[in-house]
Amino acid sequence: MVKTASTMLPLGTQAPEFQLPDVVSGATISLSTFANQQALLVIFMCQHCPFVKHVQAELAKIGHDYQNKGLGMVAISANDVTKHPSDSPDHLKAMADEVGFTFPVCYDESQETAKIYTAACTPDFFLFDGDRHLVYRGQLDDSRPGNDKPVNGRDLRAAIEAALAHQPIDANQKPSIGCNIKWKAGNEPAYFGTAATS
Repeated sequence: MVKTASTMLPLGTQAPEFQLPDVVSGATISLSTFANQQALLVIFMCQHCPFVKHVQAELAKIGHDYQNKGLGMVAISANDVTKHPSDSPDHLKAMADEVGFTFPVCYDESQETAKIYTAACTPDFFLFDGDRHLVYRGQLDDSRPGNDKPVNGRDLRAAIEAALAHQPIDANQKPSIGCNIKWKAGNEPAYFGTAATS
């Protein structure tokens, strides 16, 4: 496990388009899926990562809490399943069912969506406003596996509330930290290894 930080994509970046299959419904998910939502949260995650397992219940709570409040949510897994079979679509579907995710969980087989979002770790969060400009990319909260701090989604929830209220969000944001995305051999993006690691 390599502990990796978010690349901190510049605020104001327009949400990149994508078309990916939802492992639960089989439907194709894209930005247009969320056209009627006031904000959009894109989460890069996977099934096996201990950082994701640490927060998955809170992610399910966020999904439930904002389901009818104007927030669109989508999770995307881009890990190489040949080396990490526990991140396959079947395992992702089982995870979504078990944890109770109310949002689509997509599989990025080509890893191209992860690249255009400059995703680096799991979990990695990207929150876009109604015009689909990036307003938050940072941590869920201060909790990490083993640090005994509560998993309450404080930082991300504050950003969501501000986005839905059309209020400014503090640009001083702490990066998310998690396992590095497992890139296919020869498919590593140019920014791979440039995000802070420890």
